[in-house]
Amino acid sequence: MTQHIWNILHSVKDPEIDSVSIVDLGMVNSIKQVEDTIVIELLPTFMGCPALDIIKGNVKKACKEELGTDLVEVNFVYSPPWTSDRLTEGGRDRLKEFGIAPPPKNFTGEEDWQIQCPYCDSPYTSMENLFGPTACRSILYCKQCKNPFEAMKPISTMM
Repeated sequence: MTQHIWNILHSVKDPEIDSVSIVDLGMVNSIKQVEDTIVIELLPTFMGCPALDIIKGNVKKACKEELGTDLVEVNFVYSPPWTSDRLTEGGRDRLKEFGIAPPPKNFTGEEDWQIQCPYCDSPYTSMENLFGPTACRSILYCKQCKNPFEAMKPISTMM
């Protein structure tokens, strides 16, 4: 049953990046069955993320459609904290396909944030604005292919 629910959650996409599932973003912390209720714990990528209510509703809707039950509880938990290392390889690939540079792996916050263009993979990029359209993204410019793009900010528990 748990594997079936994981498969269902792969169909629930981030409302702002519709090519990446909440599983690929590393948001699913646990899936449990408590009596007749399925309890799903999700880790928000950012504390103030405005899409949390939408994600919660989409999880409940997908489970109801696939399992035929309203007995689904979705809770947001903050421990362990979400970090950008929770992104799957598939999630990183889908971010690039969407035009968003994925954050570096194993980022500790002690090194410089190296960002490669998601379109041409060039390391010759410049930060245009640390603040992008959402709290988790920044706006950059590729000096090689001349495209503006977004990058997902790296989050580490070491920061």
